[in-house]
Amino acid sequence: MKLSKIQELLQMVAESGVAEVEVEEDDFKITIRQNGPTVMMQPSYSPPMHGYGMPQQPQYAPQPQQPQAPQPQQPVPAPETSAPAASPSTSDSAPASDTTGAEADDGELGANEILVKAPIVGTFYRAPSPDSDPFIAEGDRVGEGDVLCIIEAMKLMNEIECETPGVIKEILVEDAEPVEFDQPLFIVDQS
Repeated sequence: MKLSKIQELLQMVAESGVAEVEVEEDDFKITIRQNGPTVMMQPSYSPPMHGYGMPQQPQYAPQPQQPQAPQPQQPVPAPETSAPAASPSTSDSAPASDTTGAEADDGELGANEILVKAPIVGTFYRAPSPDSDPFIAEGDRVGEGDVLCIIEAMKLMNEIECETPGVIKEILVEDAEPVEFDQPLFIVDQS
């Protein structure tokens, strides 16, 4: 498009009082706005609020002809600092609800056996690093506070600690396997 034609468009927009004109020829596109921003990709200064007080994503160069639907901003996950706090509540409730989880996975639990369940979603690791020995093995005696495994969630390594002393009867998950929230990881014999 020639400069003279662009100048004519600018003059027509100024004289007509039209708020915006958009012209597209072949591979060239121009948008002229009167009393508005001239840059297409400039974000607005105050994003409109919608539902639950969350700002929507920045709107770029508003276009009156085509109103845009609000787009919610992706929620930012909280850092995984509550893994140790989540672990006690999981283990405290374990004896009451473990039988149904154990029946679905490995049959019935014995009278003195409990399940240790995953407090978070992530990747299960038996050792602190690939070339290290596992934290525990089947038949090992563990005490309260002993590290049983690591669950990696969002590049954070969360140590899962034992809440009750006992003997590791069975490890229910393979190393480097993804685990879900509340998935059984270990059977611990408390006798």
